[in-house]
Amino acid sequence: LQSGPHRDLRSLLRARLMVPLGIADGAWGISYGRTYTTDGLPVCATWGGGTYTARAIARVGQLMLHQGIWQGQPLIDPAWVGAALRYVGSPMPSRSLGDPVPASGLCWYTNFDGVWPTLPRDAFAGAGAEHQVLLVVPSRELIVVRQGGALDREPAADGFWSPLLTQLFTPLMDAFVDRMPEDAAQAPYPASSVIKEIAFAPPSTTVREAFHSDNWPMTWTADDLQVTAYGDGRGFVPYIEKLVSLGLARIVGSPESFRGINLRSPTGERSGFGPAGAKASGLLAVDDMLYMWARNTNNAQLAWSVDRGLTWIWSDWRFETSFGAPTFLNYGRAYAGARDDYVYVYSHDHDSAYEAADRMVLARVPRDAVTQREAYEFFVALDEGAGPDGVSAPDYVGTPSWSLDIADRGAVFAYPGHCGRSQISYHAGIARYLWWQQVSGEEFDTRFEGGFGVYDAPEPWGPWSTAYFTLEWDTGPGEMGVFPTKWMHPDGRTCTLVFSGFDCFSVRRALLNLR
Repeated sequence: LQSGPHRDLRSLLRARLMVPLGIADGAWGISYGRTYTTDGLPVCATWGGGTYTARAIARVGQLMLHQGIWQGQPLIDPAWVGAALRYVGSPMPSRSLGDPVPASGLCWYTNFDGVWPTLPRDAFAGAGAEHQVLLVVPSRELIVVRQGGALDREPAADGFWSPLLTQLFTPLMDAFVDRMPEDAAQAPYPASSVIKEIAFAPPSTTVREAFHSDNWPMTWTADDLQVTAYGDGRGFVPYIEKLVSLGLARIVGSPESFRGINLRSPTGERSGFGPAGAKASGLLAVDDMLYMWARNTNNAQLAWSVDRGLTWIWSDWRFETSFGAPTFLNYGRAYAGARDDYVYVYSHDHDSAYEAADRMVLARVPRDAVTQREAYEFFVALDEGAGPDGVSAPDYVGTPSWSLDIADRGAVFAYPGHCGRSQISYHAGIARYLWWQQVSGEEFDTRFEGGFGVYDAPEPWGPWSTAYFTLEWDTGPGEMGVFPTKWMHPDGRTCTLVFSGFDCFSVRRALLNLR
């Protein structure tokens, strides 16, 4: 303040935040309207004395929900917003008295440790006198302002937060209808003969990191880490200094306790935004090699790394027909457990990653020739003969035919008008391939709402059946989802879904109920 253009906090807040947020002078105030002089500076109280209209404080909540970005402009560095909302410890012995006192960030209360059990873990709040509260739930795109006097305290309630939890937070969450996949009858393939259902943990348990970054293909490397890639963002905290269209990161730890570490690579990162920027659509570790498919490159381009992602070599060839969003089939650690010596590549049958197709297509290449375009061959069809016993069983695979000519490609999966981005991995615990597919259509953006299907098969080419299908998930599914093989439990039942909902690295447990 002594050296800046604004000599007091009130003027600074007005110029830097309130005017850009469209909050009129009469709609806010601080320090009980008073100013004090200390060392020649006009000083305002910073703990108490704030006065805001409901709409004004809601705009502050919206600024925080969007990580300091307002109408495309950064009013606050997202790194500072992340720091303010970061868990710094459990406070207050009053928890022992029954009051669900939340964990603290920097002047914000966070639900990091789930002390508000009916709210998602990403919820945070600011509180004022009596029971005035601003509640923000990013995973629900929800901002709630409650003003007025103290809520009636129930006989069993103690402390400040209990009435808010029982009379506001919980009824608010109960008002959301978490739609179950009753629309599974519209799935393009019959129900799985192996997986009865996939039961996802409650949406409130979803862990979200790396805000404002999406995509997240993943692979399991030889050094027992996971490598992932993000698009149109700045990765994990601490964020990188600039937005990139393609960035890389390593994931360390378990689904319950993981950490994302940005992996900087001048030869791997790409700039641009949206369709104008190259983005990773598939990652694969094979032995000590790391491969990456990038889309938005007319149509897709391959890159590979021999030093675990630090430097990348880009192919001098592209898929210019179809394969607008290619992804790799992932097996275990560094490709352990692969069925044969081929690497498999899937995509929707379209030149653009932003338009739906009628079918999915498949290519394969010897694992020692992934960088050679002439070594790729394309799935054409399965024979329709009888099984070994002379009778065609539901899971009889048949024999696939392949062609070196991409023009001969056939459908390995069909869902007319709805095929889009996808990720696929092999679940060794149940010997099934799990293929997550975005349910696309005219509205291709499923970041905040929409559906997806999970299809399973005994072989990379099918036959496919439906393990899970919904047109409207209970939270934003994002445009990419994957079951990482490192986070699959050997019992065959417990998995983890990583998805790009709300443009975050979103992690949610899944339980496979087997027939």
